Amino acid sequence: MTPEQMRQILDRQKASFLADGAPDARTRLNRLDRLAALLRENQQVLLDSLCADFGHRSIEHALLTEIAVPISEIRETHKHVAAWMRDEKRPLPWLQSLLGARAWVHYQPLGSVGIIAPWNFPIYLAMGPLIGVLAAGNRAMLKPSEFTPRVAEQFATLFPRYFDDKEIAVVTGGTEVGMAFTELPFDHLVFTGAGAIARHVMTAAAKNLVPLTLELGGKSPVIIGREADLADAAVKIMDFKLSNAGQTCISPDYLLVPEQRLDAMIQAIHDAVAKLFPTLLGNPDYTSIVNRRHFERLSRYVDDALDAGVKCVDINPARESFAKQPEGQHKMMPRLFINPDDERLIMKEEIFGPLLPIKTYRQVEEAIDYVNRHDRPLALYYFGPASGPEAEKVLAQTISGGAVINDIASHAACETLPFGGVGPSGMGSYHGRDGFKQFSHAKAIYRQARVDLSSLFGMRAPYGKKFKAGVARFMK
Repeated sequence: MTPEQMRQILDRQKASFLADGAPDARTRLNRLDRLAALLRENQQVLLDSLCADFGHRSIEHALLTEIAVPISEIRETHKHVAAWMRDEKRPLPWLQSLLGARAWVHYQPLGSVGIIAPWNFPIYLAMGPLIGVLAAGNRAMLKPSEFTPRVAEQFATLFPRYFDDKEIAVVTGGTEVGMAFTELPFDHLVFTGAGAIARHVMTAAAKNLVPLTLELGGKSPVIIGREADLADAAVKIMDFKLSNAGQTCISPDYLLVPEQRLDAMIQAIHDAVAKLFPTLLGNPDYTSIVNRRHFERLSRYVDDALDAGVKCVDINPARESFAKQPEGQHKMMPRLFINPDDERLIMKEEIFGPLLPIKTYRQVEEAIDYVNRHDRPLALYYFGPASGPEAEKVLAQTISGGAVINDIASHAACETLPFGGVGPSGMGSYHGRDGFKQFSHAKAIYRQARVDLSSLFGMRAPYGKKFKAGVARFMK
């Protein structure tokens, strides 16, 4: 699709939005219902395309995360849209209120929102923001990732069956199409992906002063407390870390472990992986790295650490050989790297794979200081007594997009919590009501009282004693 064709679609969306006005609750719910139907009625073809794009993707895990979760989110959003659309009354000083002044916030749709979805969860991370966009009454243009071309092709085929392109349009293509997409004068733009790409997206969007929601990533740490249940922590960490072979923006990127508990932690991880994934290479539950490019990137991380003498612990319960794999499959065994220095690639870059560095600390203050010396992460995890002073210290003294105590990623599944990053890990948030607000304009409306208060209290020129008295009241 050419830039001119994309612009024509956007112009049609904007013209239709202006002609129709803000959609009522019924229209919004109908659009959400059609989105759920698209997922429900085409789940198999979408999952087959996803698996083909990855070489191998766990179908069960994908069914949950890519199909069931967004349908569940649509169902939950469906319950609340009408209530979210209601005006919010805001309080006023008693005299203004007594004399009839009123203040409220009215949530208006923005217009047309662009959504750039990533490859790691190409269905869910398109649907997630789209749910909030539709609930808020907007139109949307969706750009799927070129790294999952079969899913993108299915989107381009399926969406027109459920939506007019003045409601939702799909734009497919590679890097050039993606850059042209970011330069369109949307009313809002959502980008999910790498921070390095986000800088280009921001630059392009700035040409039209398009506001952004950036869902990025970074290196999400796990702090293991002195009293943590290591077996429980290891199962929860490795279950999420390996559920998509680590290709998740809120996946644990490194562990901070008390020095004296290092060996026990390594053993607990061994035991957890053996329980969750007793085999890897032929295991349908264990996902492949998405393509050769990313497999080679991860291999460079491994080689960089090994060449520097970093201790590596392979986690390979069935002792399988990964040398030969089926065509198009790029599975990689989990590996732990013990106390790598910060110059290693696995500590400098977001990993997005089944590699897990472990660094040790003596006092929890050292772990907190280490986190704070680096970019603010999208998620932070702590394992230990939930109501203890150590947990309180970790939460109070670190800044992250979200945080979870004694679990991994459960905050992202909680629809009543905003999901988003801070600083280099992103800006803006969505999910549930927070998504509705993110993709709405909160218009402040003030209705003046029956009495002209400014004249009554001498707040208009020519200024005199009443004015000075009024100013003095303001400053008390």
